[in-house]
Amino acid sequence: MRIALVLFSVLLSSTLSSAQGAHPRPPGLAQADEAESQADKTMPPPHQRAAPSVDPAKLQHDADELSNLAQSIPPDIAKVTQGMLPKDVIEKLKQIEKLSKRLRNELAP
Repeated sequence: MRIALVLFSVLLSSTLSSAQGAHPRPPGLAQADEAESQADKTMPPPHQRAAPSVDPAKLQHDADELSNLAQSIPPDIAKVTQGMLPKDVIEKLKQIEKLSKRLRNELAP
């Protein structure tokens, strides 16, 4: 009985593997594989890509300015809860957003 079960499983696996090979690959899949292999050949490895030039002094200045602006927001928000809107709080928030985006773009690869 064991021998029959083993023979049946071998026969079934060989039938499945030959049936899978009988179907041709879709042309789009073959083109995608070819395009991917071409892209791999043309792109340099990650360690050979040029690092973007970053000015450390400018980054530090922007980070310090961002920190100072962020520290000035809590007192302004406390005034908002008292019913007063400081006239420059919106401009501070816009500047924080601008500095944040600039720093993120400088540091992101």
